[in-house]
Amino acid sequence: MKTTLKSILLLFLLAFSLHSCEDNDDVAAPSDLQINTFIWKGLNEVYLWQADVPNLADNRFANENDFNNFLRGYTKPEDLFEDLLNKPESKYPNGGAVDRFSWIVDDYTVLEQELGGITKNNGVDFRLSLISSGSNDVVGFVRYIIPNSDASTKAIKRGDLFTSVNGTKLTVSNYQQLLLSQDSYTLNLAEYNGSTFVLNGKSVALTKTVLEENPILINKVINSGSHKIGYLMYNGFYAAYDDKLNQAFGELKAQGATDLILDLRYNGGGSITSSTRLASMITGQFEGQIFSKMEFNAKQMKGLTSDDLESLNERFVNNIDGKALNSLNLNTVYIITTESTASASELIINGLKPYINVVQIGETTTGKNVGSFTVYDSETLTTKKGINPNHKYAMQPLVLRITNSANFGDYTQGLQPTYQQYEQVSTFGVLGETSEPYLNLAISKITGTAAKRIFNDSEPERPYLTDSKIINGLKHGMYLKTGPKLF
Repeated sequence: MKTTLKSILLLFLLAFSLHSCEDNDDVAAPSDLQINTFIWKGLNEVYLWQADVPNLADNRFANENDFNNFLRGYTKPEDLFEDLLNKPESKYPNGGAVDRFSWIVDDYTVLEQELGGITKNNGVDFRLSLISSGSNDVVGFVRYIIPNSDASTKAIKRGDLFTSVNGTKLTVSNYQQLLLSQDSYTLNLAEYNGSTFVLNGKSVALTKTVLEENPILINKVINSGSHKIGYLMYNGFYAAYDDKLNQAFGELKAQGATDLILDLRYNGGGSITSSTRLASMITGQFEGQIFSKMEFNAKQMKGLTSDDLESLNERFVNNIDGKALNSLNLNTVYIITTESTASASELIINGLKPYINVVQIGETTTGKNVGSFTVYDSETLTTKKGINPNHKYAMQPLVLRITNSANFGDYTQGLQPTYQQYEQVSTFGVLGETSEPYLNLAISKITGTAAKRIFNDSEPERPYLTDSKIINGLKHGMYLKTGPKLF
């Protein structure tokens, strides 16, 4: 976003200051309530659905004592946070949830690393699915191996299956304990015999390390007739890699790429700024025009001037911090998606649609048209200035709703593909090879040739449960990079 948002920051700080006086916030919170006080006041100020949560109302409490008694009803900050959300998925797991994506952490340093693609990770990117609809048993599918990770040195690859960890069968009830709480574990591999999954006697011991994943997994040009097809598999919108992303487009441009297949099948999102830059690299002919529009809660939007509202627009750019973009000036882009494709990835699709032809291939996306920024227990909430030294809790609540230049943003049920095809583990193929089913279908649409029939009609669709990016803390994110300069 542009630095003109500084004016909004001043308005925000003024509003917060006035609101603090009205609520007697200048009175220090009791030492045992510092974290809970931070959670309530932060959500009361910036939460997207603040007006829809009765316990977040400005006039909810008669006095400071009433307020403190309410907070003392929660011994765990996480419980208070969940109770202050608008129909969170944790309370509406079977449908009806409104807020599916806000979260809280007890260490903001870890959160900041996760938002940059740095996690404690063994390098196996996987999906977890139910064995069948209604089943409690879980099967894992290896989607890809992160380079330079522990897993990259072990006998495990894309398409491998696992149903047990350390000899214990994976279930809906225990997968978090088995895969999240342990730094080292052994995956027990399995095979599908046509009717069920059976252990094959193979296992892989894995250890997590602090791992920074380069989101650019594959970048190449595929020659097919008169077409030079750029293929970019991009697995996370991490701002620190925007320069490398620009370099990748420079390589495609230098090789004369005439078309682009953008593979976002496992990309759960990330930085809004990175999404705008990527859209600008794909195009280049729309510099200065609106890519997306943001809207905050009613308290923050009240009284904004036309200049303030303008600063909530993300516009196509032609540079990164003064460095020229390598733009392809395309009028059509082919984007591969699955149900793991979310937030900033969906923003690319929705934001480009008013301008160019977006051909979506694969599965319907997650459906996340809302974004966040990190909220700290500090003087401003959005920066670390004057941060409370007594704890490291921080929140990543949903604070904004986003649309494209045509004001469309209603895709909470996901963005549906132009050409639907499900990813099947029995026909996974090798990422980046032209025989891989999704890539093969995209190439066929570009060249006008027939796609290969790569589909197993006998393989049932298995209900999606979660994936390693979510388990490792990356969530499905679309966020403003940092509070201080952006809000």
